[in-house]
Amino acid sequence: MNNTLIAPSILAADFANLQRDIEMVNNSDADWFHLDVMDGVFVPNISFGMPVIESIATHAKKPLDVHLMIVEPQRYIQTFANLGANVLTVHYEASTHLHRTLQAIKAEGMQAGVALNPHTNIDLLRDTISEIDLVCLMSVNPGFGGQSFIEHTYSKVKALRKLIDEKGASTLIEIDGGVTNRNAAKLVEAGADVLVAGSYVFGSQDPPATIAGLRELI
Repeated sequence: MNNTLIAPSILAADFANLQRDIEMVNNSDADWFHLDVMDGVFVPNISFGMPVIESIATHAKKPLDVHLMIVEPQRYIQTFANLGANVLTVHYEASTHLHRTLQAIKAEGMQAGVALNPHTNIDLLRDTISEIDLVCLMSVNPGFGGQSFIEHTYSKVKALRKLIDEKGASTLIEIDGGVTNRNAAKLVEAGADVLVAGSYVFGSQDPPATIAGLRELI
């Protein structure tokens, strides 16, 4: 049985019709909502904050996978727990005391995720991988939707899968950026567990069918 999860990225949704797009995901073959929170400091863009996530949580019937692309993410752990986040992912590059942050996320009842930028080596997680529920590998440079997939990601997924297996960890591997029907199967074959898809889903003529198509591929 294939347990690969699909997480449409709400960053690519139509914010003038956000409830409609949330209901679409609710009724689709998708598994999670992926929410990218950007602060304009850690990444050169600003997305959405607490009021929007609160509104999404009101209508969402599937888990909220919240990806913080912000500085000092530890300051907002309890806030996102209160908003209903199920998975809270912080960037390795923004976390001075990563182990402490992971413990704080879990103490609030959420799964703890760590995101790595394309240039960040997975070996930097060797000492904490057993504490991490999900590693989000950025397959584009963070900050903007609609970018092209970085091909080096395949080998990075394989290296991360090897590390997880070596440590006997149960960490999920998530891929964020440029996921389409052209690379989904290859990513799963390399070891990916969760595929984030934004523009590919919400920019299509038939988003539910696009999600279903990804499901068939993986």
